[in-house]
Amino acid sequence: MAKKDVAGKPSSSSGGKKAKKKWSAKKVKDKANNLVILDKPTYDRLFKEVPTYKLISQSVLVDRLKLNGSLARIAIRELEAQGLIKAISRHHAQVIYTRATGDEKKPVAADEE
Repeated sequence: MAKKDVAGKPSSSSGGKKAKKKWSAKKVKDKANNLVILDKPTYDRLFKEVPTYKLISQSVLVDRLKLNGSLARIAIRELEAQGLIKAISRHHAQVIYTRATGDEKKPVAADEE
């Protein structure tokens, strides 16, 4: 008779009472608040500081100047058109630039004479 009482009782470690796993518990990254239009201080900083960087790319401008990616591409094209930076490597996804030194400008001036 003692065996029937033990079998009839539900065990205290039943699986139904455990809390469900929450899958949303992950690290939350803060949303970057990057500029989509150049303001005057950022514009001045772009033309003053960026030509002195050794490595210039879209990613560097997004990180340092807090620009939008498309705005960084436009800014790089403008800097290259003015001759302040020169391209090192061109790829369809990433273009890498460096600062333009005065050495490249001297042979061009000698050819014009």
